[in-house]
Amino acid sequence: MTPRQRTEPVHFDRGELDRLLRLYGTFVAAGEWRDYAIDGLSDRAVFSVFRRSAEGPLYRIEKQPRLRSRQGEWAVLGSAGQILKRGHELAGVLRVFDRQKLRLVT
Repeated sequence: MTPRQRTEPVHFDRGELDRLLRLYGTFVAAGEWRDYAIDGLSDRAVFSVFRRSAEGPLYRIEKQPRLRSRQGEWAVLGSAGQILKRGHELAGVLRVFDRQKLRLVT
């Protein structure tokens, strides 16, 4: 089935969602993030995090299966839409937040 023939939305599986929510919980405990949204679109699944729910997302973590064989299906995007990290594995792209975790501890 090609991406254009996909009829059902893309979703995160249980393991992916668990990893995303653990990251979210870490930043909520530090007072950095306060809200999140999950969207299952026809071509991608998006996990967005917000400092305040009335504002735009600080970060978007996207899963795009059609890019699996090219750039990697995972991407972390900043608030202005810039790609901060792209890769084939979720754990690898979430490392972009490791620097921020270290800064929160000090």
